[in-house]
Amino acid sequence: MSFLAPNSELRHGFETSDPRLGTIAAKVEASERLSFDDGVALYRTGDILAVGWMANVVRERMHGDIAYFNVNRHINPTNVCVASCRLCAFGRKKGTAGTYTMALEEAWQTAGSGLSEAVTEFHIVGGLHPDLPFEYFEDLIRGLKVRFPKVHIKAFTMVEVAFFAKLCKMSIEQTLLRLKAAGVDSLPGGGAEIFADRVRHIICDHKIDGGEWLETARTAHRIGLRSNATMLYGHVENDEDRVDHMLRLRELQDETGGFQTFIPLAFHPDNTALAHIPKTTGMMDLKQIAVGRLLLDNFAHIKSYWQMVSPQMAQISLRFGADDIDGTVIEEKIYHDAGATTPQGMRRADLVRLITDAGRVPFERDTMYRAVTRSEDSFTVAV
Repeated sequence: MSFLAPNSELRHGFETSDPRLGTIAAKVEASERLSFDDGVALYRTGDILAVGWMANVVRERMHGDIAYFNVNRHINPTNVCVASCRLCAFGRKKGTAGTYTMALEEAWQTAGSGLSEAVTEFHIVGGLHPDLPFEYFEDLIRGLKVRFPKVHIKAFTMVEVAFFAKLCKMSIEQTLLRLKAAGVDSLPGGGAEIFADRVRHIICDHKIDGGEWLETARTAHRIGLRSNATMLYGHVENDEDRVDHMLRLRELQDETGGFQTFIPLAFHPDNTALAHIPKTTGMMDLKQIAVGRLLLDNFAHIKSYWQMVSPQMAQISLRFGADDIDGTVIEEKIYHDAGATTPQGMRRADLVRLITDAGRVPFERDTMYRAVTRSEDSFTVAV
C-alpha cells in the first residue's frame, strides 16, 4: 500500500509495505531533515526500489535530468607509506618490493601524457612517505601550475595534510596555507573511511581519527579550500556506523558549507589484510547511494564513482540518487591494486554514452561544477 497523500510528489510509482518508509517518505515530501533512526531504517529495509524512488525524487528536485562528469587525471606520486592500514593494497613500506616514488619531471610528464582531450582536473593522492620533504609536494604543485595553468589541482587528503603537518612540525592551517600558495585549488575526500573509533581501530589504526579528519576539513574550508567527502563501506562497519559517519559530515557541512560532493566508496578486499570479507553487492551499492542522497540534504552532489562500483552500476545509480559519475581518470592505481576489475580509465565519449543511455543529460563540469565547453583539444570554463 502507499503511505502518501493523493497529491504527493512521490505518489506516482511509490508503493511500499514498510511503514517505516512511509513515514520517511512523508518527510522527504515535505523536505524535512531525516534523523539517525530514519537512516538506520533505510539501511534495514529490503525495499530498495522504494528507497531508490525517494532518493531519485530528491535528486531530480535538485538537478532535474542533468548528470555531471569531468575529464580528469589521477596522479599518485608515491606508494611508499608509513601506515599499515588493513584496508589498503596500495601502500608499501619503504625498501620493500614494488615501491615507487616519481621524480618531479616524471610526475609532470605523466600529467600531460596519454590523453588527447585536455583534462580540467588533476586528482593527486599518494602514500605517507617518511623521507620526502614537504618542498617536494610544493614543487610538484608549482610545476603543474606552470605547465598546465588552466587545470584545477585537487590534491592531498586530510590524512596527507595532517601527516605533512606532523612531519614538518607545522599547524594544519600553516600546512594548508602553504599548499594553497603552491597552487592547490581544492582537496579530495579520501581517508575518511568510517569515523567510528571501533571500526577505525580495525581497518586504519595508523591514520588520524575521525575527529582529526573533520577538524582538518574544517580548517581547509575556513581558509577557502573546498573539499569532497568520502565514506568507505562494505567491510566491518554496521548500519549505525554509516549513519553516524554521514550525520557528522552533515553537521560540519551545516557549519562550513565547504563540501562539494559526497562519494561512497565500495571496499575492495582483494590483496588487503581483510581479503576474507566478501565484496559489496549491487543491492548494497545502490542503497548506499540512495541513503547518502536522502541523509545529506545539505550536500549539492552525490557521486557514484564508476571505478569502484563498475560503469554499469554507476549508470543505474543515476536513478537511485546519484547526479555525478566522476570522470575519465585515465590511470587509477589505488583500487586496482585492491582487485578492482573496472577499466583503468574511460574516454569522454564513453561517459557521455553511459549518461545518455540512462536517460540523463550529460553535463561536463570542472571541479567546481561549472560548465565546460570544448573545442578540439582545448576547453573553456563558464565563469
